[in-house]
Order: sequence, then C-alpha cells, then structure tokens
Amino acid sequence: MIRVLLADDQALLRAGFRMLLEASEDICVVGEAANGGAAVAMAAELRPDVVLMDLRMPEVDGLTATKRISSDARLSGVRVVVLTTFDDDEHVFGALRAGASGFLVKDVEPEELLQAVRVVARGDALLAPSVTRSLIAAFTTGHAGPGAGDGPAAGRPAAPPRAEPGAPPGLATLTDREREVVALVAAGLSNDEIAARLVVSPLTAKTHVSRAMTKLAARDRAQLVVLAYAHGLAAPST
Repeated sequence: MIRVLLADDQALLRAGFRMLLEASEDICVVGEAANGGAAVAMAAELRPDVVLMDLRMPEVDGLTATKRISSDARLSGVRVVVLTTFDDDEHVFGALRAGASGFLVKDVEPEELLQAVRVVARGDALLAPSVTRSLIAAFTTGHAGPGAGDGPAAGRPAAPPRAEPGAPPGLATLTDREREVVALVAAGLSNDEIAARLVVSPLTAKTHVSRAMTKLAARDRAQLVVLAYAHGLAAPST
C-alpha cells in the first residue's frame, strides 16, 4: 500500500485529491497538512511514501518544506511531488533543486495523478521531458543578463550550458561513459532507451545511472537531471 500525505492550504482541493487517491486499492492517504510546517512535522511522524506538496502555502511554503524533508536523512524514503501551475516555473525549478521528485499541475487528470504517485513511490522521477528540459534549461542558462534573449536569432551561436559554482565533488570523477549516460537521462530517456542507444544491456545502463547518482549525491533521477543542466553535463534542447 502506498502511503500519501497531502499538503495544501485549500481544504476543498485536499478533499478532492483524497477521494481520487483512496478510490485506488493500492493507495491510502495517511494525513493532511494545511501548511509546510505541518507537512514537515507530519512527514517525520507518519513517514509517508509520497508527499503531494503545494508550493504556495501560508507560514511555511512548499519550497521550504521540501528542502527540510529532502535534507533530513531520517526521511530519505519520503518522496515529494510539488503541485503547481505552469506559470510558476521558477518555484518548480527551485523545488526540483531542493529535492522534489517531480511536479504535477493541479488540474491533472485523475488517472495521471494515480500513475504519478505510483511512479514516484517506486523511486522513479516524475519528469515530463518536454516540460522539464525547457524549464531547467531556462533557469540554468536564462539568467544571463542583458541580451540573453538575442542568442542565435542575432547571428550568434547559442551559449553552452553554464556550470554553476559549488559543483558536487564527484563531478570530476565521472567517467566519459557516465557523463554520456547522465546527458541521456537529462534528455528524458529511460534505462531501457539508454541501453538501446548505447548498445548495452539494461542492467549495464542502470549501473551507470546508479554510479552517476552516487558520485553526484543525487537523491533521485529528478535531481540528477537538475544537476546535469546546472553543471554543464547536458545542453538545453533547441
């Protein structure tokens, strides 16, 4: 049974999500929180598998709560999925960097919500490549200051991905193959698709991904994608 904690300041939305989730035989809602502080406390007490976390809540917001949960070693088994709207891109990026395993829009279809909870509960990242790549690329290369939007259209080549300061110590220890695999993960490929692309077994692909995650201290696949863009291992799609 997948145990879910709901964190949203809107009681009506929590009630709707609870009804949808508990209609499934393999999911149960173990608690509800109206703000981020309560969500952190309840996560520590109840140890849910998944927290559905609204980003905009009073007192303690969802981003702060996500950071607190993700940085607590005792809650390493708790996965956070942020709930947002598409006009909240910067906060979504911050949540992914803080350790969230993915994000959902609040008007998600019922079956997509159930599938999302199952995906994250089994340890995978909830990433829609078409949205996430552009989102991460925008916030790792888009704050370039004046003229940032002039790019290729102004006759100049696109800037390469810019590595941020404070790179993980393990970044320099990645092998060429591991760097290649990380770039493919950032492109949204599954382990099976990576295996096919590199002509290796799925187990070998999984091993490369796991080693890269360990070296970069990535909590999960979602954080690996963020690190790939933030530290120049993957280039934004054009």
